[in-house]
Amino acid sequence: MSSENDSSQKGQLKRALSYRDLVFYGLAYTAPVAPLTMAGFVWEESRGLIALAYLLGALCVYFTASSYAVMTRAMPSAGSVYGFAGRTMGPFAGYLAGWMILLDYLLVPAFTYALCAVSLETLLPGVDRGTWVVISVLATFAVNWFGISVTSRVSLWSVVLQLMLLAGVLVICLFALLKGQGSGALTLAPFYTPAQWDGTAVLAATSVCVMSYLGFDAVSTLAEEVKDGDTRVVGKAILTNLAITVCLFVLSGWVLGNLLLGFEMQDPARLIYDLLGAMLGPQAAIALAWFLVIVVGVPNVLPMQVGVARVLFAMGREHTLPAVLAKVHPRNGNPYMAMIVSTAVSLAIALLMRDRISELAMFISVGALTGFMFVHLSVLVQFGRHAGRRWWAHVVAPMVGIATILTILTHLGQMALTVGGVWLLLGLLYRLLSRSGLPGATIANPAEPAQKNV
Repeated sequence: MSSENDSSQKGQLKRALSYRDLVFYGLAYTAPVAPLTMAGFVWEESRGLIALAYLLGALCVYFTASSYAVMTRAMPSAGSVYGFAGRTMGPFAGYLAGWMILLDYLLVPAFTYALCAVSLETLLPGVDRGTWVVISVLATFAVNWFGISVTSRVSLWSVVLQLMLLAGVLVICLFALLKGQGSGALTLAPFYTPAQWDGTAVLAATSVCVMSYLGFDAVSTLAEEVKDGDTRVVGKAILTNLAITVCLFVLSGWVLGNLLLGFEMQDPARLIYDLLGAMLGPQAAIALAWFLVIVVGVPNVLPMQVGVARVLFAMGREHTLPAVLAKVHPRNGNPYMAMIVSTAVSLAIALLMRDRISELAMFISVGALTGFMFVHLSVLVQFGRHAGRRWWAHVVAPMVGIATILTILTHLGQMALTVGGVWLLLGLLYRLLSRSGLPGATIANPAEPAQKNV
């Protein structure tokens, strides 16, 4: 039996990922075509300053990405923020961080399943939306069952096809601009227009854009599956992923922002379909819908399933959650029990909320932002007070990141904050009732000893 299979037998994840795999995994999670489907919402919130909103969103996310890169190199763990917070601030902080990030990681797949079901129901109205949810779940589970190597290959091809589609749509939009549609040229209007400036609106749009960049954080959950154990590439992949998405999103916002000037938007969710339909005819809109379902919808959920399964695996391994979640498949090298449980939970949520998708979308950000807060705190505790600290990476970036997160949280809706509070209370209740929550628990480090200077 190979050494990789031996590792799986011992409860360790299969080390099979390269730097390229990590980058494409993050891109598949984020989805390069996201600006096309989110353009209507960002345009409406920002009052036309869509490129500026994406640029400010990237600036906000950069500080969190920097802290993730620092902690992943120092303390590589499949549990990501759970492992960071646990080793720097103690088991209880680790549990809270892991529990809150699970809210994000469980809801995002459910949200995407529901969106896929809506698109398929529109294209094939004879089939119930709930049926499409089940089909989408089974398809993604089947791919992920065969291990991270298969998932990474599917993610790579999905990203390549998405980049080709995005390039094609932007070229079509540029030709439309040259023909006099919209502003008739690439102006700076999507970045700043005095007549349309509204600071509150731009901040609200920036909050939406921050959520669009999420995906870089999930790369950190693969730290124990990197070839040769070279975890330095994880932080590099996180920052590379963010750099690529920033360029794509800002460029898309710049082009679309100019083309949308004077365009009458009927429904923000259908903006890109209506825009392509107006330029090329209704068949173009239908073709785009099919592409987004097949190439983006299902493949986009693959890394989401992977991320949540790794966090559950790490928490089960430390007995913070039931130990059965730490079981690793002897052949495929993946945490199959964690994957089964997380998929079942996401399926239940998707079926329950399939007709209330807008509400589901509001709940996602609370868990992510809370988890990000713990990442910044971990950097400050681990490096901020010690000799050899680097002021920008170890002090300034995490402090600015915390301030940014608090600003965004204050602009979330009351319902989202309520759901986050209820989830936190459920976690505390489980902690009290579970023997695994006793104070003596520790967060193990499955990798090499932490580096002190990162």
